[in-house]
Amino acid sequence: MEIVILAVVIAVVVVGAIGGLVVGSRKKKQLPEAKAPSATPTITAPPAEPHVGDEAETPRDEARRTIEEVDLPVAEPSASAPVTTEEPAAPPAPEIETPEPTAGRLVRLRTRLSRSQNALGKGLLTLLSREHLDEDTWEEIEDTLLTADVGVAPTQELVERLRERVRVLGTRTPEDLRALLREELLTLVGTDLDRTVKTDSGLETPAIVMVVGVNGTGKTTTTGKLARVLVADGRSVVLGAADTFRAAAADQLQTWGERVGARTVRGPEGGDPASIAFDAVKEGIAEGADVVLVDTAGRLHTKTGLMDELGKVKRVVEKHAPLDEVLLVLDATTGQNGLVQARVFAEVVDITGIVLTKLDGTAKGGIVVAVQRELGVPVKLIGLGEGADDLAPFEPEAFVDALIGD
Repeated sequence: MEIVILAVVIAVVVVGAIGGLVVGSRKKKQLPEAKAPSATPTITAPPAEPHVGDEAETPRDEARRTIEEVDLPVAEPSASAPVTTEEPAAPPAPEIETPEPTAGRLVRLRTRLSRSQNALGKGLLTLLSREHLDEDTWEEIEDTLLTADVGVAPTQELVERLRERVRVLGTRTPEDLRALLREELLTLVGTDLDRTVKTDSGLETPAIVMVVGVNGTGKTTTTGKLARVLVADGRSVVLGAADTFRAAAADQLQTWGERVGARTVRGPEGGDPASIAFDAVKEGIAEGADVVLVDTAGRLHTKTGLMDELGKVKRVVEKHAPLDEVLLVLDATTGQNGLVQARVFAEVVDITGIVLTKLDGTAKGGIVVAVQRELGVPVKLIGLGEGADDLAPFEPEAFVDALIGD
């Protein structure tokens, strides 16, 4: 019995000793409590390495901190790139402009036209005012008219009529000469031609106007300005950007359209012009627009290629409705070269009207007469500057008055 009690006591002592060893080892494994930084803190990284919060490229001589002492910075939104989950605001819609009314627009632009044009009128009046109109004087009158690009045949006709009228008139006052010259120039320009741009198809479909011309004559700009003319006259317009061979043409036309609230139908660069023209007319019909303006490419590499392209556009568009107008845009400063271009386009499509641009920058106002004689169609619009509303309906009386001055 004593032996059993002794064995139990020994076992209890052994168990207690083992428990004490375990507790002691656990206490040794616990991390020491954080202490205030001492004068000589423990270095936990080689001196050559940057610490958290230090600039890597600028070594510091200050005391190193232990990892327990470092407070990580709180991330703050960058001032240059604010963090936001909101959708970016859409760009504001362009403000729709109200174009200047076209009625009497050429009269209002008369000063600009006469500034560069009346050299012709003044030159003729000066020559006709000479006391003796000999052959040399009549040759000078012819030269003045030819220099102004009136053309050979119209010049000869005008000189013959002037000769006869002056001979019958006898004594000539400045007022008589001005009235005489005005009358003969009006006859030459033509006052009985229909110069209205057809914007009423007479059908339930929109009027379709195709604009053609060589690139560089201001064709796309003229199409945009024509949209303003039509909107100013109360017409709703859809634009077709069928000039797909010039990268900026569609963008340029769309900008013009947005300024007056006209939608532009466009396609990919280098796309099929006929397809875009077809879609523009289709959209015009769907929207109930009054007029569809189709801007076409102005390449003149070969007449055959131009004929094929414009012919295809015309055929495709006419699947919807017949063309009401084919306007040819010519640069007035090109003179006789413009007549060559006019002949080529007249062979390709049936031109119904002419738009003369840059007429304010040339003293060759006679091109109006020459191109009408060449094509047998009237000048319907003229461009007199870079302004948005500088495209004006052609009015023979206002034009001749600007030519001969006050």
